[in-house]
Amino acid sequence: AAMWRVLAAAPARALLRAPPARRAASLAVSPAAGPADERVETRVVGLSPGQAVTLRAVAADDRGCLFQSCAHYRADSRGELHLGTDASHGGDYTGVEPMGLFWSLAPAAMEKPYQRLVPRSIGAPMKVEVLVHQGHSPPGAMPGPVVAKAEVQRLFTAPGVRRIRLKEGVVRGSLFLPPGDGPFPGVIDMYGDEGGLIEFRSSLLATHGFAALSLPYFDFEDLPRVMKEIKLEYFEEAARFLQRHPKVKGPGVGVIGTGKGAELALSMITFLPEVVAAVSISGCSSNTVADLHYGEMTLPGLRFDMNKVSVSDTGVFDIFEALDDPTNPANSPCMIPIEKAEGHFLLVVGEDDRMWKSSLYAELAIGRLRQHGKENFELLSYPGAGHRIDPPSTPFCQVAMDRVLGVPVLGGGESKAHAHAQEHSWGKIQEFLHLHLG
Repeated sequence: AAMWRVLAAAPARALLRAPPARRAASLAVSPAAGPADERVETRVVGLSPGQAVTLRAVAADDRGCLFQSCAHYRADSRGELHLGTDASHGGDYTGVEPMGLFWSLAPAAMEKPYQRLVPRSIGAPMKVEVLVHQGHSPPGAMPGPVVAKAEVQRLFTAPGVRRIRLKEGVVRGSLFLPPGDGPFPGVIDMYGDEGGLIEFRSSLLATHGFAALSLPYFDFEDLPRVMKEIKLEYFEEAARFLQRHPKVKGPGVGVIGTGKGAELALSMITFLPEVVAAVSISGCSSNTVADLHYGEMTLPGLRFDMNKVSVSDTGVFDIFEALDDPTNPANSPCMIPIEKAEGHFLLVVGEDDRMWKSSLYAELAIGRLRQHGKENFELLSYPGAGHRIDPPSTPFCQVAMDRVLGVPVLGGGESKAHAHAQEHSWGKIQEFLHLHLG
């Protein structure tokens, strides 16, 4: 019997001597589904101490175009990796960037370049696959074997947010209402000369407790196809609709705009008493391109001089110098008389905006307000940020196809500085709107 006990114990002793089986690496991204403007936490465990890995993110837009990003990391002494505290040593970005894989997403090598990853339909989440590959592989190269992966869903609409399609008189668009009874602070949201209906910022604002009206003003449904001339009465009707909505807190509403939309926001707060707070992102302090009419008044638009456009060897258009100079006395009729506004301004600019001189335009706006004894403004000016400052983690796009010109146009900026500007400004924009709209 004793001999059997010795024999039975032998395999157990042999197992003890064998090296422990290596546990498989695993990747956790949390939350696995959450708001698209909030950070996720990314951790890898089960690597060898000091192991070199490449982390990749892959996503597709609504049309199936593939976007990807990558970064090089090394596991710590425990064989772990935490993107919130560990630095990337190469790839699409370097340094400690918890959301770097998201904001550096760019069209994959086989796709057309210069495309933006912005959702056209906000009902479905954006799915991003995060992968851990063995070794360091440079961007565009074939990565090593996959050792772990996870899927994360970025939601643009929180549960309970209602989306109401608008056909109210001449006004078109989508109204997003937060869950609950309200009333909520009301905000009109507009983008630039790409036209159409862009909803993702409005739906995120609703997620943060605003009644947000995504307002197209050309190239949508029965609105004019092109931006020839603009009647402020359209925007007045939208402001009155929002102000009177039973779910909207009064007495006034706010407006947020980017590019041409920012400039329209400045005109709205200047001429429409319903608008009491305006966020201008990369806007011009003069009216541009299309003449603006309101009753008997007309603000002519500054024009673009295509002779002042330069084109790089790679065919990228730089239109930075092309807009007429608003400081030229001959162009003073185009200036928006913002000193007439009773409300408050938040001016957001990227100091490396190459679409136009938004830093200069913000200075001109502030100079004009101060000249009239007004201090009803705040300025957020970001070194290294480009033109289109969107909600956090929106992928940076230094050059984008211009829908009107049909060519790639330089927007400026450097990816990391731009990403930080998006994150910082988004919090400040919400604070500003809550402060002035209740």
